[in-house]
Amino acid sequence: MTQTTVADATSDLKPPKGLRGHPWLTLVSVAIGVMMVALDGTIVAIANPAIQKDLGASLADVQWITNAYLLALAVALITAGRLGDRFGHRLVFLIGTTGFALSSGLIALSGSVSLVVALRVVQGLAGALLMPAALGLLRAVFPAERLNTAIGVWGMVIGASTAGGPIVGGLLVEHVNWQSVFFINVPVGALALALGLVILKDHRVEGAPRTFDAPGVALLSGAMFCLVWALIKATDWTWGDARTVTFLGVAGLLFALFVTWEIRGTREPLLPMGLFRSLPLSAGTVLMVLMAFAFIGGLFFVTFYLQNVHRLSPVDAGLHLLPLTGMMIVGSPAAAALITRIGPRIPLVIGMASTAVACVGLSTLDAGTDTPTMSLWFALMGVGLAPVMVGATEVIVGNAPLRHAGVASGLQQAAMQVGGSLGTAVLGAVMALRVDDLLPRAWERAGLPPGTPEQMDQASHAVQVGVAPVPPGVPPQVAERITTVAHDTFVSGMRLGFRVAACVAVLAALVALFTRRGEHAAQAAGPGHL
Repeated sequence: MTQTTVADATSDLKPPKGLRGHPWLTLVSVAIGVMMVALDGTIVAIANPAIQKDLGASLADVQWITNAYLLALAVALITAGRLGDRFGHRLVFLIGTTGFALSSGLIALSGSVSLVVALRVVQGLAGALLMPAALGLLRAVFPAERLNTAIGVWGMVIGASTAGGPIVGGLLVEHVNWQSVFFINVPVGALALALGLVILKDHRVEGAPRTFDAPGVALLSGAMFCLVWALIKATDWTWGDARTVTFLGVAGLLFALFVTWEIRGTREPLLPMGLFRSLPLSAGTVLMVLMAFAFIGGLFFVTFYLQNVHRLSPVDAGLHLLPLTGMMIVGSPAAAALITRIGPRIPLVIGMASTAVACVGLSTLDAGTDTPTMSLWFALMGVGLAPVMVGATEVIVGNAPLRHAGVASGLQQAAMQVGGSLGTAVLGAVMALRVDDLLPRAWERAGLPPGTPEQMDQASHAVQVGVAPVPPGVPPQVAERITTVAHDTFVSGMRLGFRVAACVAVLAALVALFTRRGEHAAQAAGPGHL
């Protein structure tokens, strides 16, 4: 069967009469749902300290509030994309929108960390249905010469929502409560559902899959769970512990079995391995993983740094991140226009190089760093991330055949969510190891009274989120010394984490050299644009 491209499928598409199926109205409809999911990826980060205090959560609990959501998305996105290819992206989008809004409301009503984490899994699964279906709908209704513009707007919504999460979260946490961070999704989801029912039109592609690869789903889900579980628990078990090694080994085995099954065991695989014969598509996928590793993993620490070390309120912490937010909002449409004109490769390389420089700058922060210095590095990171959010999407989706639009969309989002989950887990482990190494010596040098092993372990967990473990009733001079030791130790761990993130961003810039415009977009733009 010949490969169907977007240019083949949509080159003569004209805007239909009426509301249903209209390209730009479709973009508005799916953008509202995408905004809800993307916002939730970072809005919770600013609420983590409030959730931790209110529910008595540990660092591992807080990580799981983030990672349960990211992991559920990462595990289910490719499967959800295939469901859209099989049953229609409109139906999958509407189900995902409804499930996301309902689970968000239930999280807001929860009173325990375990219930919050469980519902975050449900919320992630619903988001997984929604995201690839949204991009699949866009690809079906836009002609080739306008698809890049639509992806640019789609990427801008994701970038702006991801970056705007801390601002919205800060306002809600400070002026309402942490529950409102989740309640806000209910009316937004209702609006997305109402518009979707009226505007969205289903499209079926010849050659779309007719079966469901259940063994592939099981193998991929198991592999991802074992991998991230090992990374999270390694901070408690240690990296050389038999349990850590076992989970990592099982993850590797399941990944190998998954690839083997997809190649040889099924006629209609969950993830067609033939997609990765496209070097640009493969490079774009790796790029998304590395970008999210540096961005989301680093942002996890920044919220604790601003609130617990600088003692800012949630809304002030969000405002301090405004340079990052603003640069992503302004930079995303500009990056889309530039990528449409010259192709994604150069903007992606420059973007990741700028992100690496920003991470190096953020690794120089200390407990007394002033606002202008922080703003400089936050702004540079926003400038760097904007073209990556837009360009990597175009690279992945544009280099896949139309009949695999849902799978390609799921792969793009899965790469981002896997990277974010791995970044949070790995950089969290880096922080924990650094604090465990430095805190006892810093405590002794400060002349503080020694604690029992249990007390020092509790102190270490507090310092890992920037909290000074000051016991009640201690003299002010002793409390000040404990605070200084705690904050200096936390900052040392954060610095090391950002140096690791900078190395990952440099690697991403090198990977970006192998990207190029998708075939359908290259045809629309003309020759010479890579």
